[in-house]
Amino acid sequence: MKYLFPLLFFISISCEDNKTSTDVEVGEESLLFILSEGSYGNSDGSISVFKNGDKIQTIENVGANVQSLLVNEDKLFVAVTSSNKIIRYNITEAGLSLPGITIQTNNSGPRNMAIIGDELFFTNLYSKDIKIFNLITFAIVDSILLDGAPENIISDGNYIWVSVPYLNYPDQGNGTSVIKIDVNNRTIENTYNIGRGPYDLLLNDEILWISRTWYSEDYINSYHGSSSIDTQTGDISIVDYGAGVVCGGNIMKLDDEIYRAWNGGVVPLDLNLDLISGRQIGSYTNLYSAFSTSQSLYLGTTDYSAPDTVFIHDSDGILIQTLQVGVNPGDFTKWIIN
Repeated sequence: MKYLFPLLFFISISCEDNKTSTDVEVGEESLLFILSEGSYGNSDGSISVFKNGDKIQTIENVGANVQSLLVNEDKLFVAVTSSNKIIRYNITEAGLSLPGITIQTNNSGPRNMAIIGDELFFTNLYSKDIKIFNLITFAIVDSILLDGAPENIISDGNYIWVSVPYLNYPDQGNGTSVIKIDVNNRTIENTYNIGRGPYDLLLNDEILWISRTWYSEDYINSYHGSSSIDTQTGDISIVDYGAGVVCGGNIMKLDDEIYRAWNGGVVPLDLNLDLISGRQIGSYTNLYSAFSTSQSLYLGTTDYSAPDTVFIHDSDGILIQTLQVGVNPGDFTKWIIN
């Protein structure tokens, strides 16, 4: 029991991540990158690279709590929270070119990323801000301080939205804010109170969908909900679902519908944020993460030791493939081969 609470802290910051869908048309060749966060307290996070369903490369010992992936043109950016760094790799058809370039973030705890123009915006747990990294000068040029520890970030090019699940990390998900920031002047335009524990974000047309997770005082029980913001009117909807299993927070778009991770799989959400449980895809007691392209669903499972397994379903829910990866698969992205 000595390490119970630190392990729960690790789980709570690891498996509720932003999963930005990357649409791939039928017949297009692509590389699939799967990030495995690594085991608690170690620097054994890894990246597995797949081409046409076959593993072609594994990058070992990337760092501690490898958090998120972002593809931009022929570059892959990797945020590593506990190692306080972002790594940029060049992508080729053969995989990632090593060793990559490491960007130190000054003990900030980088989490999730968005690229707008020539700048990389990334959220930070420890420094409680959004840092802005210039991709031309290769320097951190600015930061936006927040009243809380941010998690996920999403942008339409003019504004960015950021979820703030913690007032003081690590708390039990006491934050209640999603923040809207003007990209041009880098100022906070609005703060939305959308309920406790906002994590994953998905912007679809004019609606910002938000999944939420928070914990009991002893971290034993977890609670879940969803919220939405009409980005044109500012109208907010909030629904709480009650207690549930850890790692039920990913939100995604699959076959033109919005899905939320729930109860070992994913289920559609209707416009009232109700869970359509009769159409659940997947049922895994050890679900850790979920990601989708337009027609495929990737469900990462874990027993907290390597190897772990990712299950790939089609949009009808049929299991089509399984992939073996490192411990705690937490993020997924694709690069289309031109």
